[in-house]
Amino acid sequence: MANIRTARQEEADLLADIGIRSWELAMIPVAETGSMLENASQAFQNFTRSRWITISVVESGGVVAGWAAREQLDENITDFWIDPQYQGQGLGSALLAEVEDEIRKQGFEKVSLETHALNRDAVGFFEKHGYSVHWLTITYNPKLDRDVQTVGMSKQLVEPAGTGYAEF
Repeated sequence: MANIRTARQEEADLLADIGIRSWELAMIPVAETGSMLENASQAFQNFTRSRWITISVVESGGVVAGWAAREQLDENITDFWIDPQYQGQGLGSALLAEVEDEIRKQGFEKVSLETHALNRDAVGFFEKHGYSVHWLTITYNPKLDRDVQTVGMSKQLVEPAGTGYAEF
């Protein structure tokens, strides 16, 4: 059974490790990650140490299995990482539902996120949960020395108010 809660400051390094393992798996279709691993690891550590209060974790049997973050505590999910050994067990779905519920309770009508377009597992996961791709961009990534496609996805959390016209 999944337990979802706010991260604790002392978990920052554990969360960074989960993030980097998930990131490595997600990056396989994009490029060789070896040259970027040290920078990515440092970025995850800096983020989890300084922004832990914006992170929700999902546990399985008392073990942290993944996390999601909303850096500005707005409608944007900026990070969503499930440890590869826990993927496919419903923990990501439980975490996403909880994050969406929190966003809805804070009065936002939609939720949005970004991922690289070649991360088919992530795109498929979010589409399965009602998200749609709303934009695609291609930008040059100097670390990869190549263009990378990024998609923006969103999901309506609250049905828009009626138009005032009768529906037949």
